Amino acid sequence: MRNFTNLLRQKAGISVLALGALAGCQAKREPVDLLVTNATVYTVDSTFSKAQAFAVKDGKFVAVGSSDDLKGRYAATKEVDAKGQFIYPGFYDAHCHFYRYSLGLSSANLVGTTSWEDVLQKLQAHRQKFPQAAWLLGRGWDQNDWPNKQFPTKDALDRLFPDVPVAITRVDGHAALVNQKALDLAGITAATPISGGTITRDAQGRLTGLLVDNATRLVGKDIPAPSAAEANQLLLQGQQNCLAVGLTSLADAGLDKANIDQMAALQQQGKLKLRLYAMMAPTPSNRAYYLKNGPILTDQLTVNSFKVYADGALGSRGACLVEPYADRPKETGFLLSTVKEYRALAKELAASKFQMNTHAIGDSANRVILNIYGEALKGQKDRRWRIEHAQVITPADMPKFGQFGIVPSVQPTHATSDMYWAGERLGTARLKTAYAYRELLKQYGQLALGSDFPVEDINPLYGFHSAVARQDAKNFPKGGFQMENAISRPDALRGMTTWAAHAGFEEKRKGQIKPGMLADFVVMRTDLLTAPNEQLRDAKVLQTWIGGQQVFERK
Repeated sequence: MRNFTNLLRQKAGISVLALGALAGCQAKREPVDLLVTNATVYTVDSTFSKAQAFAVKDGKFVAVGSSDDLKGRYAATKEVDAKGQFIYPGFYDAHCHFYRYSLGLSSANLVGTTSWEDVLQKLQAHRQKFPQAAWLLGRGWDQNDWPNKQFPTKDALDRLFPDVPVAITRVDGHAALVNQKALDLAGITAATPISGGTITRDAQGRLTGLLVDNATRLVGKDIPAPSAAEANQLLLQGQQNCLAVGLTSLADAGLDKANIDQMAALQQQGKLKLRLYAMMAPTPSNRAYYLKNGPILTDQLTVNSFKVYADGALGSRGACLVEPYADRPKETGFLLSTVKEYRALAKELAASKFQMNTHAIGDSANRVILNIYGEALKGQKDRRWRIEHAQVITPADMPKFGQFGIVPSVQPTHATSDMYWAGERLGTARLKTAYAYRELLKQYGQLALGSDFPVEDINPLYGFHSAVARQDAKNFPKGGFQMENAISRPDALRGMTTWAAHAGFEEKRKGQIKPGMLADFVVMRTDLLTAPNEQLRDAKVLQTWIGGQQVFERK
């Protein structure tokens, strides 16, 4: 009996020691805010490694590894079992127009219209819904998608809407059709001078209502802006649309200080969660303020670049080409400012800490800007000045991206949207050096990928699909469009995460799932690295997290 009692005491002692040891281990576990386990995590780090789990504290990743290891090391306030789902760094759109997109949510949506008659019907329905609006506005039409690919005229707008000014913007944002009421308010006549744009006239010299590039500003100045409260509401609505497709960071191209201040205030109030890299319009007032006060570099807001326009768009024949358009042998497009003005601006920005990010579509515009960049930078290869779009490049100019250290910021869906008609504008030979993403990647070593929304859809997975499959939403063409310029899936994912961050000097803060980085990530059921091409566009984001906080969940 005594031996049995001693045995019980020994076992009890061992149990107490074991409990004490366990308690000691638990006490040593480091407290964190969030622990995500049982996932397939694409870290997009330098080796493109995969992991099972990560820990987050104070809005940043603090550890990445296996589920068992991190469970043993960390005690989390919130623990999430990902149930084997796929996690990626938060998606980053390296070129979009978020402010303009959001405010445009109150306009008639003309994207995908199949004819001019379809446009008119949508405008009539929108007017009935908002009969008191001072202007009838719409956005997104593309005559290249219609049976008759000619630009429309204002005649039907004058007949249907004689008493309200109408302005409907083409999908590329570089052309607008307006009615006579809008022309009269702006004081535009057949004799109105314009530089860097076109006020279109018919064979008899009468205004057609079509305004291209700088001419659109003549009418735009008369369109009333929404109130601050209305604009804020639209910005938050736009944010929800972005979060639903996994966007956590945006490069918003071409803003004024007032726009930036408005969005910064929403960020400070905790309402606007999206992280913004704001490219400023190079107006005298913007340059005077920011060049004096210097860049803004915070986790929420980066302001260290100016967005410049070299030319217009290919679809509206405003892109500046070396040789004439194949379908308009007397036209080459045009620059929106003079070479002298671009050179002076580049010199001014080269002496500052700001980037120069220039919209350049045509091969002539790209040549002019690349040469000006090279002159101004004088061998400084890490200023990360950017060419936005880099759409048509001559073989002779392509090496300048590597030679001068110029970031190619491209939008893959432009290739698959334009492929139906780009050959008509450029001809077969010149088309071969357009949308040449693999060659641009080879020259610079990175690509910053964006969408240019609202020119294209806001969903970054459409761009991912276009970049790797070179196909559109219909999975056309079979085999892909000019597949010699498709890029790999790992590179496409880099382009919308860490390379997009690099293009704005943000790669040490975002774009990867690794310790020290901002804890922005998306959760999906789809493995973007292995799923069949035809499944990529339909893949859904289940959750979006910013700074370790869940900001979207698909119901």
